[in-house]
Amino acid sequence: MLPSAHRFPTTKYQLLQQYLISSGIANTKDFHSPTKICIDQLKQVHDPDYVDGFLANTLDKKQMRRIGFPWSESLVDRTLHAVNGTVLCAKLAIENGVALHLSGGYHHAHQDFGSGFCIFNDLILAASTMINSGKASKVLIIDCDVHQGDGTATLASNNTNIVTCSFHCLKNFPARKAKSDHDVEFHKYTNDDRFIETITEVVPYLINIHQPDLILYDAGVDIHIDDDLGYLNISTAGILARDTIILSTAKKAQIPIAAVIGGGYSRDETELTQRHSQLFIAANSI
Repeated sequence: MLPSAHRFPTTKYQLLQQYLISSGIANTKDFHSPTKICIDQLKQVHDPDYVDGFLANTLDKKQMRRIGFPWSESLVDRTLHAVNGTVLCAKLAIENGVALHLSGGYHHAHQDFGSGFCIFNDLILAASTMINSGKASKVLIIDCDVHQGDGTATLASNNTNIVTCSFHCLKNFPARKAKSDHDVEFHKYTNDDRFIETITEVVPYLINIHQPDLILYDAGVDIHIDDDLGYLNISTAGILARDTIILSTAKKAQIPIAAVIGGGYSRDETELTQRHSQLFIAANSI
């Protein structure tokens, strides 16, 4: 458990699942539960000393402060399950066309350090696993969290089989941006019309020029106008439109797509749950 005043909304994952079931958006048979990720698999992406240090609670205070969580056994357990959930989501997407993860989107995790509530980079882990297993040859990561996917960009910088695109607010965390293959930056207070116009233009372009055979999509809702850590003016309807466009574009191109819910920060649990649920509503609609 995190301290009661902690900024990260740890309850959102369970509340989202409960909401999806109670609202009839999903039912219990739709869900798959991941096992813990293999430690050797983590070390293929992340520095072994960093991995071991996190697992054994030997990272120094500065490193843990940068991550943003106090260390605990439950944090280790949650992390190992959550990152493997994205790997499982990618596998299920390849088998079924689309799959959605009730967690994931740890795009600030770099090779040898964590940052911004992100410990291990599940997007790179999933992409690398699908490529190494022969299930995909080129993976396109579309990151629509309000914050740039800087860890994803640095981890994929020397891998031509993983293409990174980050749609994010320019004046927001991280202060120092990394270089993705494609960075689409929005000014503060960008509204629905401008945002959706850009998504509609750029996503088909990315698919056309890169011809991926798997898309990993970070559907962060911290772009919402009322999000505590975002600076864009996107409505709940705008989030639904974004998710519908991206999922339907992938379907039209016959490319499997695996989506994670990404960031979302609000002390109103009901509103946050409804924002994250737009991804699942969009998936049902197509």
